[in-house]
Amino acid sequence: MTQPLAIVILAAGQGTRMKSPGHAALPKVMHKLAGLPMIGWLLKTAQTLNPEKIIVVVGPDMKELEHFVRPHETVIQEVRDGTAGALRTALPKLKGFTGDVLVLVGDMPLVRKETLEQLVKARGGRSNPAISLLGCALDDPYGYGRLIMGADDILERIVEEKDASPKEKQVKLINTGACCIDGTRLENWLSQIGNDNAQGEFYLTDLPEIAARESAMTRVVMAGDASEIQGCNTRLDLATLESAVQERLRTELMIAGVNLLHPESVYLHHDTQIGAGSLVEPHVFFGAGVKTAENVHIKAFSYLEGVTIGKNAAVGPFARLRPETEIGEEVRIGNFVEIKKSKIAARCKIGHLAYVGDTVMGEDVNFSAGAITVNYDGFQKHKTLIGKNVMVGSNVNLVAPLKIDDGAFIAAGSTITEDVPADALSIARDAAQIREGWAARYRKMQNAAKKKKNPPK
Repeated sequence: MTQPLAIVILAAGQGTRMKSPGHAALPKVMHKLAGLPMIGWLLKTAQTLNPEKIIVVVGPDMKELEHFVRPHETVIQEVRDGTAGALRTALPKLKGFTGDVLVLVGDMPLVRKETLEQLVKARGGRSNPAISLLGCALDDPYGYGRLIMGADDILERIVEEKDASPKEKQVKLINTGACCIDGTRLENWLSQIGNDNAQGEFYLTDLPEIAARESAMTRVVMAGDASEIQGCNTRLDLATLESAVQERLRTELMIAGVNLLHPESVYLHHDTQIGAGSLVEPHVFFGAGVKTAENVHIKAFSYLEGVTIGKNAAVGPFARLRPETEIGEEVRIGNFVEIKKSKIAARCKIGHLAYVGDTVMGEDVNFSAGAITVNYDGFQKHKTLIGKNVMVGSNVNLVAPLKIDDGAFIAAGSTITEDVPADALSIARDAAQIREGWAARYRKMQNAAKKKKNPPK
């Protein structure tokens, strides 16, 4: 029978090397990857294991972190005295719990569900080890604690880099910090961990030796690849993790049937949804809340956030779609078009050099080059309502609040301030004035003034 599972995430690190500004610096695990805090990635994975509870160990004055991890429980590690000290802080929340305790490190966000499942399964597996520990083989293990293995693949001890002998430093199998422990023995073992080390801190790395004194074994489970166990201490580490996250997200989309012409240049948000059969050209940025239907074409150098896009629509190149925008089926949004907080119905064409804001646009509208909705009066935003089959000519200003009914034509160069009835033509231009010879007289006057100001020497 599967043991009950509790998960404890150690997330009290201040992340001083991240150099976040401000009096209350952003907790390390709240730095974002593809728009989601690191702790969010780990929580999503942890939840797939269906634990009885998830407990997050936080530091003092980390209200933002406490709020983010809700409804999961948090405990505060008032004194940052090491990983064992952090886990000891969570013991009151584990009182009476007799299952397995999975310990995860908050700044190791990309560990996979399958890896954690193997780690939990190993705890109750062959020879019933008391601890299963996640390890990884690295070509360059510098800085990591080394896993010193004994007979029958049993872990003997963990040796930190600074304490390792020259021979031990050659070991490429490293400790990741994640482990699964028999919950019935956890409190007793934690009480035996001392702080007789250079830092004066209590470390979970002492657990395998303490368990061995009671003839309890520790087995090692190997992580699938190095990106799973990549930690984060600096902005350089954050960039490395971001690259790994983006690669995962792109791979998932391509497997699902999305064509990315140049995957490395497309930036995705953690919640980006793109329908099968869609084509994304190079250098496209997806911000939060983008969802497209099938067979959508996103052209190069476009920036999208908070937008839904219907089937067979095309966007870009060089388009910007801002939050609360809905694009209907077969719509064409062209180059240098910006749309904000608007609903664009099916088959509309907004080809180039246009701005549409706070607008509801009916089907089959042609919104020509240089046309804009004038939605802001300096104090408030106003709506523009455009009916079906409307033709908006080039360089038109639609001054909101405004309603244009079905089938209307707006003449090029007009500034429209009054509602337009159905099937009407609206023209708002000054009458042209032609003054014969004016340009020649003007140039002659300017040249005379210039000579008077700078007489010849």
